[in-house]
Amino acid sequence: MSDGRPLRLLGLHGYRQSERRFRQRTGALRKALRGCAELVAISAPHPVPGGGGEDDDVDDPPRGWWFSGPGTFEAGEAAAAPAGLEESLSAVAAALKEHGPFDGLLGFSQGAALAAMVCALRARGDPRFPVAFAILVAGFASRAPAHRHFYQEPIALPTLHVVGDADAVIAASLSKELAQHFVEPVVLCHPGGHFVPSAAPQKKAYLDFLDRFRPAQG
Repeated sequence: MSDGRPLRLLGLHGYRQSERRFRQRTGALRKALRGCAELVAISAPHPVPGGGGEDDDVDDPPRGWWFSGPGTFEAGEAAAAPAGLEESLSAVAAALKEHGPFDGLLGFSQGAALAAMVCALRARGDPRFPVAFAILVAGFASRAPAHRHFYQEPIALPTLHVVGDADAVIAASLSKELAQHFVEPVVLCHPGGHFVPSAAPQKKAYLDFLDRFRPAQG
């Protein structure tokens, strides 16, 4: 590992999470990346209606990046009228501009699906998203016909796809299918479920991938 500045990653949480929840659930990952990369997360712009979860906080409601139905989301649903994506793309663009510079993205679950869409726009030259790579954990491709354009051509941005073999929320097959939309994706499988893994084998894979983007020294 070189001795340059740490990379900066913009973190995009999963559905029904928030910046605070994501930060709590990625403590081990941030420790694993210490000295190599800094993870800075943002909250999605849309509160999820209803709440009612065991750790719900009236001051920190669960949030989502877009909805497949009125106030609901299912990853496998081919939503006829998905809502909220443009606001989320604008929120990511604003975070990159206001809190940047960032080197790459790290998305989890619905946040990984959103990050993949950002990668597609970046690969087409969209100046709002100046990122060089993405780490997509438990990602998937949106089934909504309105989102189909994101996947119509191979996405030429370096990506690491982290796939949980026992993921009961986003099936491993969906994450592997998303990887196929990218040019030369790196795919990392782990035996666990729906979480961001940070055990020794995954830590090594993260560091090996991120080392490709560290500033050159001397």
